[in-house]
Amino acid sequence: MKGVCLQDCIRATLTEWCSKLPPALDKELPNTLECTFTQATDAITPEEREELKVSVKLFLSGSDCTSIRNAVDMACSGLGVSMLDSVIIAPPLLPEGEGLALGHLQPLWKELESLVQSHKVTAIGTSDLDKALLEQLYLWAQIKPSSNQVNLASCCVMPPDLTAFAKECDIQLLTHNDPKELMTASGFQEAVQDSIGEPLVTEWFLEWVLRYSVIVKSRGIIKSKGYLVQARRSNFHDQ
Repeated sequence: MKGVCLQDCIRATLTEWCSKLPPALDKELPNTLECTFTQATDAITPEEREELKVSVKLFLSGSDCTSIRNAVDMACSGLGVSMLDSVIIAPPLLPEGEGLALGHLQPLWKELESLVQSHKVTAIGTSDLDKALLEQLYLWAQIKPSSNQVNLASCCVMPPDLTAFAKECDIQLLTHNDPKELMTASGFQEAVQDSIGEPLVTEWFLEWVLRYSVIVKSRGIIKSKGYLVQARRSNFHDQ
């Protein structure tokens, strides 16, 4: 359902954006689409920042590590903050038959570590790592993962070995129910086609999707939440 919801968000955002284009521009799309869809979310003021926790989960569609910093910068800018409290990364899907390994995670984690070192992010976490891979990352990483999300759709109970390791290393285990692919390429292209009528819709692909939530610390309630999405034209990306 989340993929369908996000598809509807993208469709609505692009439809509104397209309706406001000047007549001279409505026949040609830019090579980069950056769009937000929120429920009238106001930027966070300095006075309320200490009372709020800003957490994001970043779903990558490719292996370009610069996408991580771009997404974090866009989130900070859109929410009016200088730093995110937590970033959890969901690595891109791998070709069928290829398993996720430390070598896939290392370049992504280095980029996350640089964001912590530059005071753009406070804590960094992972998603869907089993005990063996989480331990490999923990031992290798300069800045240790603070959390690891586990999809309970694939395991109804937390694996005991993962629970024991997380407790030993002070890693918070969280649960989620996100699909393996939050938004498919065809789903995104369908949303673009429906909202804009782009004839070359297959040239467009998602670079990343970022989901954010702003939580009131003292009450544990969500103040606001939304998505940030970045997409590019393949012919532009390949230049």
